[in-house]
Amino acid sequence: MSTDVTAKTPAPAPPGKSGSASGDNLLQLMLDGLRRNMRQYGMLIALGLIVALFAVWTDGDLLLPRNVSNLVLQNSYVLILAIGMMLVIIAGHIDLSVGSVTAFVGAFAAVLTVQHDVSWPIAVVLSLAVGAGAGAAQGFLIAYLGIPSFIVTLAGMLVFRGFTEILLEGQTLGPFPGGLQKIGNGFLPETGPDTNYHNITLLLGLALIVFVVLQEVRDRGRQQEFSLDVLPRNIFLLKLVSIVAAILVVTMLLASYKGAPIILLILGALVVGYGYLMRNSIFGRHIYAIGGNLPAAKLSGVKDKKVTFLVFLNMGALAALAGLAIAARLNAASPKAGLNYELEAIASAFIGGASMSGGVGTVLGAIIGGLVLGVLNNGMNLLSVGSDWQQVIKGLALLAAVGFDVWNKRKSGS
Repeated sequence: MSTDVTAKTPAPAPPGKSGSASGDNLLQLMLDGLRRNMRQYGMLIALGLIVALFAVWTDGDLLLPRNVSNLVLQNSYVLILAIGMMLVIIAGHIDLSVGSVTAFVGAFAAVLTVQHDVSWPIAVVLSLAVGAGAGAAQGFLIAYLGIPSFIVTLAGMLVFRGFTEILLEGQTLGPFPGGLQKIGNGFLPETGPDTNYHNITLLLGLALIVFVVLQEVRDRGRQQEFSLDVLPRNIFLLKLVSIVAAILVVTMLLASYKGAPIILLILGALVVGYGYLMRNSIFGRHIYAIGGNLPAAKLSGVKDKKVTFLVFLNMGALAALAGLAIAARLNAASPKAGLNYELEAIASAFIGGASMSGGVGTVLGAIIGGLVLGVLNNGMNLLSVGSDWQQVIKGLALLAAVGFDVWNKRKSGS
């Protein structure tokens, strides 16, 4: 008994339909890619929209070269603190003491340079060591004695605020030496031919564009090599074009004023260094591991106590750097400095994509979250919005960011 099997070939698509179907498939791929990466790029898109809205509402004042430069200088301390706070939150902890440590280090630097005539480079080194020591002391209590980070850092917030009052005797102390002031207010020197732009800033901007493009292409290649999900090519190219355009715009704005602030170079080095640390180093993977699943991390051989200790030591050092930056900008140390800085750093981390449960977040996300708050502050000041309503709006922005994160998690899970 034989059975005839007839191969059925699909009917050809009607003329004019294949191109449409191909376009629909491409559109669907793009939408799927955006949906999978919404958590990563959602706040970046939100930052762009906020900048665009305030640029319109302020009649372009937000994007004036002078205002962009001031925006960097005014928010440098928040961005520095946000980087360290992101690592703390990824590890599953919190640090409420960073504002007080910031004030204490600024007071310590003022006592050294103003009252005891210590040279400012030595004062900077000693101040960073003091901040790292403060973080290490808290990290030891948290990691090795098992006291919850909320309690330890809440106590630290009170202790270091008290030490600040003791050092300054309740008074403002200044001014700082000129070299130290440049950390918070200085700009790169001008060199080269007269081009109506700051030449070094232009060169740094072009170098940053080349570095970012090469890094993105390299990361995409590695992901493909290990058969990981990557963005569709069209979306990836759109992402590269957007990044290059943003860097180019900021570079031209800064170069048309006084050039890149020194603190911006420090921030750039921190972002590159900590970004590499969290993406490519064993230590960075261990931070994600203990925050994401502590029992599994222990079973895998991760030294969770050592990692936690180092995370808080690092937070103390970055708080010291932020303290030096804000004290140098204000040219004085004040007993009231650093108030609510810890809340701004925590808000920046959560707006930038951190999770309360730990194990999630990026250094770039912390910077984006800090910039969202910075643009909101700056834009509302330009519009003469009262400080009361500014607090309300920033609180709602934080709530919206976390709410979006929760919604995105649930949708991804379903």
